Amino acid sequence: MNDLHHSSQQATPDAVHTTKQTMNDTIIKDAVKHAFLKLDPRTMIKNPIMFVVEVGFFITVLLSVFPRFFGSTAAPWFNPAVSFILLITVLFANFAEALAEGRGKAQADSLKQTKKGVSANKVMDGRIEKVASAELRKGDIVIVSQGEMIPGDGEVIAGLASVDESAITGESAPVIKEAGGDFSSVTGGTRVVSDSIKVKITSDPGETFLDQMIALVEGAERQKTPNEIALNTVLTSLTLIFLIVVATLPFFTSYLGFQIDPAVLIALLVCLIPTTIGGLLSAIGIAGMDRVTRFNVLAMSGKAVEAAGDINTIVLDKTGTITFGNRMAGEFVPVGDESLQTVGEYAALGSIHDETPEGRSVIELADKLSIHYDSSVAEAGEPIEFKAETRMSGVNLPDGRHIRKGAVDAVKKWVINNGGTIPSNLDLESERISKEGGTPLAVAADGTIFGLIYLKDTVKPGMKERFAELRKMGIKTVMCTGDNPLTAATIAREAGVDDFIAESKPEDKINVIKREQSEGKLVAMTGDGTNDAPALAQADVGLAMNSGTTAAKEAANMVDLDSNPTKIIEVVSIGKQLLMTRGALTTFSIANDIAKYFAIIPAMFMLAIPEMNALNIMRLGSPISAILSALIFNALIIPLLVPLAMKGIAYKPMSSNALLARNLLIYGLGGVIVPFIGIKLIDMLLQIML
Repeated sequence: MNDLHHSSQQATPDAVHTTKQTMNDTIIKDAVKHAFLKLDPRTMIKNPIMFVVEVGFFITVLLSVFPRFFGSTAAPWFNPAVSFILLITVLFANFAEALAEGRGKAQADSLKQTKKGVSANKVMDGRIEKVASAELRKGDIVIVSQGEMIPGDGEVIAGLASVDESAITGESAPVIKEAGGDFSSVTGGTRVVSDSIKVKITSDPGETFLDQMIALVEGAERQKTPNEIALNTVLTSLTLIFLIVVATLPFFTSYLGFQIDPAVLIALLVCLIPTTIGGLLSAIGIAGMDRVTRFNVLAMSGKAVEAAGDINTIVLDKTGTITFGNRMAGEFVPVGDESLQTVGEYAALGSIHDETPEGRSVIELADKLSIHYDSSVAEAGEPIEFKAETRMSGVNLPDGRHIRKGAVDAVKKWVINNGGTIPSNLDLESERISKEGGTPLAVAADGTIFGLIYLKDTVKPGMKERFAELRKMGIKTVMCTGDNPLTAATIAREAGVDDFIAESKPEDKINVIKREQSEGKLVAMTGDGTNDAPALAQADVGLAMNSGTTAAKEAANMVDLDSNPTKIIEVVSIGKQLLMTRGALTTFSIANDIAKYFAIIPAMFMLAIPEMNALNIMRLGSPISAILSALIFNALIIPLLVPLAMKGIAYKPMSSNALLARNLLIYGLGGVIVPFIGIKLIDMLLQIML
């Protein structure tokens, strides 16, 4: 799979275009085939609206074969023409659904290739036995070495390795996986690029991450969302009402002294019921899930995608989400009577054993400022690791000096315990750094504080604009950070978030989610660690990072394969786009029925009630051409709207009221005007042909 990935990257543009074209042609051919297979009444009955149209097709076929038996007095060609148009209407609706399913199945077929022929080195009673990946069960231990495929989802329990996840994420850069921490989770179907790891399997066959992806993108396990079910119920109820109306109409016309041909009644029913949205509703839902998947987000259900569209509050971590997360030393700040050389020297000596990006950045800054220090002295010393309890790190030098750097209050306490004093301007400089959005680290040796290291964490470009867009949507943003209140306030102001929680703990995230939910709001959040799992489970939309722990991914209802925490903002947009698309096409479908009423109802009654001609505002040529024009337009509008259903309505951030007004104007008014034009044009063509 890795070779395939790299070869695809090296392909020429023409080759890529040809491959895409072939794939599209294959999907379209399969969709045409499945459009006919879906004519099976056992399949069609799942879509009551289109099932009614199919029943109408069968009845008009019988009318075409036995017109006198059913009392049809229409022209010999009329019943077959109506029958053919109804068949085309059903096929177009089936084609729309099959096309949406085909895109997902094509993606699923690609994923299935990663599962074929994968074997595992299973640890059994101290020995290693090669078994098929399908035989692995939760709790089994496997060894995966360089070049081998990881046989199933699991947790790294020993070792460290570079893993190519391009088969799942599409990202070619390998990622480091190691035992412990938030980057121990591995996914079946990915490949170890270097070294070797021992993995504990965490899922049974059929329950792996890859299996879930395949099932979801295929649409085999797609469940209708609450909104989709509610809309389907409304549309089915409308269909039932119109069915009763049309079924009782012959009794009224008989009383008035005339009869309506059965095929005309069926045409009336098909034009009255909301066939447009009925034919596209399933395709909209499938395409919505497909858009999320193509965005490299695995949604566990369509309900999660819809919920994202209704989100009121987003809870975001500061580090790595709003900011780059790589706090780097940007300045040495002397305090008291100390000099830049002194604070820089002790900061560098205290960072020699610090392998974190922050520690490395201190050394780089010292070198950049030409600070003189003897690294060999620190290298020979005893390293002091950072601990959450002490909030300091450093080194004990061979000459007896003890150097520490860390949180200002922790270093102050350590200095006082060593009999030292606190410089008068320490708090002032510390507060200044915090107000500027930086993090101050104090540098001390025994009883003397030499100064501060100014750590800067930069807000990602464009975040303020993105949060402004969310605000236009009526979505509140809450930033959670472990920084002190001053630093948190500065970052919040610079990023443009609505609220923040400083010195945040895991339980604080749950509390803010519960608080917002108690006010009737839907809440989304991102996370990747085990400590984020409770909050991810509590949130209405929990987006876990694929690089995170198994606990976080199991608690969330969405997983971001790219492990990009800011993607929650795009997920919200996709959710809103799904809701907008369904709402807009429903509005258009119901609105365009108005034109069909003005076309077909006057045509039905015009011969018996000449006064009905006053309703023929489109001045259609004849009753027959009016009925056929309405039916043909009713059939053609479905495939014409398929690209819109598949791609989705273009989403622009705005308030709910502005969004409603915009959609009513475009799809409501447009849904009234377009059919008048379309039916009139079709009628003019029929007048030439008939």
